[in-house]
Amino acid sequence: MKKRLIGHLKSQEIFFLNTISCFTDADSGFRPDKKMYTIAQHIGHAAETIEWFVEGVFVRNEFDMNFENYSERVKKYTSFDECVNYFKEATAKGIEIIDKVSDSELLAPITAQIMTGDPKMDVVWAITDHTAHHRGVLAVYARLLGKVPQMPYGEM
Repeated sequence: MKKRLIGHLKSQEIFFLNTISCFTDADSGFRPDKKMYTIAQHIGHAAETIEWFVEGVFVRNEFDMNFENYSERVKKYTSFDECVNYFKEATAKGIEIIDKVSDSELLAPITAQIMTGDPKMDVVWAITDHTAHHRGVLAVYARLLGKVPQMPYGEM
């Protein structure tokens, strides 16, 4: 079970990195509208959310629900290259944490404020769904820049 969950996290990382491989750091600040996230912000947010889910369920047993100043906090994501590294680190950290927990803990119910009662292992599905959403947005951004995003479902 654990091996399969880790495999899903590794796959979502490959899919995401394949999709965004057409970007460079020079594309970091692109966004179609000033009310939307930039490329760097999408990647940084996706990385942050991996940590948010894994730590909320397996480390703190509580989600940080302080979203009031999130639009200000997300402004710190300005570099494509730095955010890609953050995404890789967040994925590796999530895999490391999940690899250390027992199967019984993976099956234990979530007691935190979101997904309450679901097995803890379900955060992996939440992570992959959330990451897929941002991967899709970034594929559209690539097209708006005249770039062709790589097919996500291959090896890197």
